[in-house]
Amino acid sequence: MKVKRDTLLLLACLVWGAAGFNILRIGLAAYPAFRTALNFCLSALVFAVFQRFVFGPLVKKHTARIRAYKDERHFFLKLFDKKAFAVMAMMMTGGIALRAGGLAPERFIAVFYTGLGASLLLAGALFGRNYGAALSRRRG
Repeated sequence: MKVKRDTLLLLACLVWGAAGFNILRIGLAAYPAFRTALNFCLSALVFAVFQRFVFGPLVKKHTARIRAYKDERHFFLKLFDKKAFAVMAMMMTGGIALRAGGLAPERFIAVFYTGLGASLLLAGALFGRNYGAALSRRRG
């Protein structure tokens, strides 16, 4: 199925936003027993590290790549390159293994998933902002 180039940004918004929402939901559900200033700071640190070094650059890279496409319509899975799909697959596999195997304590799930989920959710929102900017440019 082919979609307009800018629609790839909307799809990226939905994919990363849904992933972020789900992971954040898991983290927040585990958080009530671990509400301390230290844990809140650790979650904020996880958020900042992932936003600065993983998802912030990922949004910029993929937005630039999508905007550089010359053709107007593209296969819908071109929203990411192979590396981005590999990152998502590794994160999903690792997260499922951690939780299903009981390999991570509930405190880790609360703190880490909350920071990671918030960063993913912001990445989705940034893709959405970029989609909106693309629509504005097209109209303007």
